[in-house]
Amino acid sequence: MKVSVPLENGLLADKYGKYASGDQIKNGKPIISFPIEFADIPSDAKYLAFTFTDPGSIPVCGFEWIHWTVANIPVSMPSLPENFSQSAPDEIIQGKNSSASPLLSGNLPELMNGYNGPYPSDQTHDYILKAYALDEKLDIQSGFWMNELLHKMNGHMIAHCRFVIPSRA
Repeated sequence: MKVSVPLENGLLADKYGKYASGDQIKNGKPIISFPIEFADIPSDAKYLAFTFTDPGSIPVCGFEWIHWTVANIPVSMPSLPENFSQSAPDEIIQGKNSSASPLLSGNLPELMNGYNGPYPSDQTHDYILKAYALDEKLDIQSGFWMNELLHKMNGHMIAHCRFVIPSRA
């Protein structure tokens, strides 16, 4: 199994992160998600899921920032277009990102689920997109936490892969 995202000069395109235009940033968060391609999906897989996180945020905020989590993507949908987070059909379930943390203040409820783009403060960060091929649709509700997704996938994962996405500070 493979997952990929188009890069420009080895980096995530500016429009999906910190350097997005003003109308593509809400409350300081980039909101236009990048396109994703899944390939070499195992023939016995029925659904896909993924997580998009920033382990480089640990020295900055003390934990791995969750930017996007998604479950129940049918394998008949091997690619997701730009801005999928805002246009995803209801049967594809999006989880909470780290903006939903009760430790943060001033966050808008509409920004707590779905895509919050990269915004590295100190240096270029390597973001990690992990994709999972699953044998069945997960019983999971919109607004799930990433740990819930990881538990629900237990015993249903056929294959997984990762793709490193650098984004400039």
